[in-house]
Amino acid sequence: MPKALLIADTPWVVNEVKAALSLEPWEIVELADPSQAAAVAEQIWPDVAIIDMQVDAMGGMAIVRSLRDELDPEDRPRTVLLLDRPPDAFIARRAGADAHVLKPINAADLRAAVNPHPAGVGEEE
Repeated sequence: MPKALLIADTPWVVNEVKAALSLEPWEIVELADPSQAAAVAEQIWPDVAIIDMQVDAMGGMAIVRSLRDELDPEDRPRTVLLLDRPPDAFIARRAGADAHVLKPINAADLRAAVNPHPAGVGEEE
């Protein structure tokens, strides 16, 4: 069963992600404290980290970078950044996110983004 680390502190975001991934048997581990992202990822070995653009006092860009900086390349989960607006795609690219999805979340877009070989949704070239 694939595992997702969901880093978000807003209930509606958590609910939308869970609903979007409910068609497949995902194990979703929720984390509201972004400062613990790398430590939790090292403990649970998620296939993907789904990161809200704003979590607590830490932005999604900083969370993506912390995962990239603190974890060995072979241990890093695929990162999907949840964006607030289309121009934020620039931020996702700058942070090094593997993919991005706009909020409100389209379930098909999120399912494609968490797949290691999505059909182009939010995929960086």
